Amino acid sequence: MARLRIAEGDLTEFAGDAVVNAANNWLKLGAGVAGAIRRKGGPEIQAECDRIGPIRVGEAAITTAGRLPAKYVIHAAVMGDEPASYESVRRATESALKLAVEKGLKTIAFPLLGTGVGGLDKERVARIMIEAIRAAPDTLEVTLYGYTREDAELLRRAL
Repeated sequence: MARLRIAEGDLTEFAGDAVVNAANNWLKLGAGVAGAIRRKGGPEIQAECDRIGPIRVGEAAITTAGRLPAKYVIHAAVMGDEPASYESVRRATESALKLAVEKGLKTIAFPLLGTGVGGLDKERVARIMIEAIRAAPDTLEVTLYGYTREDAELLRRAL
């Protein structure tokens, strides 16, 4: 079982191996978490996404993290060709975790996937993501970020 911790604040400040982007399957860094990653990480992240994408909803891809403190960005596609769903959150979370293990990463940080532009219920998403993270290998240390104090509290309750 992966080690899991909760943090409050800006995911783009995470200084571990990878941050997870709440992505669309075209890997276009638009609004929300993706927009923050694009602004703070620099144009090389989008350039690399353009070479990789598109991927399928529920899949994940990895790129450099540009100027972010993390080494990589894992783009977990929860929507795009189809709307965000609780099933796509589950699949995208599992895909991101699998990719992290395949790349030998140890520390990874997730936002609540699909709850911004995707419009999904935060409590239900938290439960789905925590279940997937708990099933991940114990080689991983996962930090779930709540951007606001309320989101971080919601994550602590779900845990």
